[in-house]
Amino acid sequence: MTETKSRADHDEAPAEDDPKSGADIAFPYDRMTVEQFRKRFPRARWNDARKAWFVPGRTASRRIGRWLAELEAEADAHADAKGRDAFTFDPIDSPYLELGKAGFRIRTPYSKTVVDELRQVPFSRWDGDLRIWHVPFRSYEDLRRRWPEIEAAARRNEPEERRRRAEERKGTEQEIRSRLRSAERKRHRYPLPSDDLPPIGRPVAVAYGIVVLTEISGELVDPDVVADFYPGVTEDHVWGHWRVPTLEELVRTWPAKMPSG
Repeated sequence: MTETKSRADHDEAPAEDDPKSGADIAFPYDRMTVEQFRKRFPRARWNDARKAWFVPGRTASRRIGRWLAELEAEADAHADAKGRDAFTFDPIDSPYLELGKAGFRIRTPYSKTVVDELRQVPFSRWDGDLRIWHVPFRSYEDLRRRWPEIEAAARRNEPEERRRRAEERKGTEQEIRSRLRSAERKRHRYPLPSDDLPPIGRPVAVAYGIVVLTEISGELVDPDVVADFYPGVTEDHVWGHWRVPTLEELVRTWPAKMPSG
């Protein structure tokens, strides 16, 4: 099951009954699950364009999260019991983890490593309202195996630790290169192969993540100047300018059917 917030959730606090506020949820069709869902959310409506259910209300995301947590707890009670027993026998002692009713609640400083690791844990999910990760008891063994990497990354990204590393980097070649990379990214340009140009106005994946190209200037790239920022760039590349995609563009984006060459 997947849950995504609607774009209205990012606007200023709408009223509870504002039809524009709410959240989407999609799950494989199952008659019993749909009946439970409709009973829990009688105001939900199916959105054929998004292939998802829309639940209105400012607290829709939180209510959906609670419902999903309940379903997860009911799905495999035996596995949850085994995970709870495993935690009791060999607990994780960490300030970033605490017990919840249906599993573990994980709150850490932001780290891409933490996000990547937790996404690999089965049944884990992010609660955007509370800004914590939920992991059910049944996934304890996977969480236990990945926890050293998670905790190490979390400690590296504590504000005090980041400030200490920044002080140590001041004036070093590493800091200078970091500033140059940051300045290059702020130019919102990217080298593109002239013989295989991506589409304009559609989300595409580049080294910076998912972006939307707005213009291809045709200006040739000078590899001697930007080779440090874009490994593999050649004289046959041209500059394209990009922007950050909107939430609606991301929701409507699907992976390419054919892998990139």
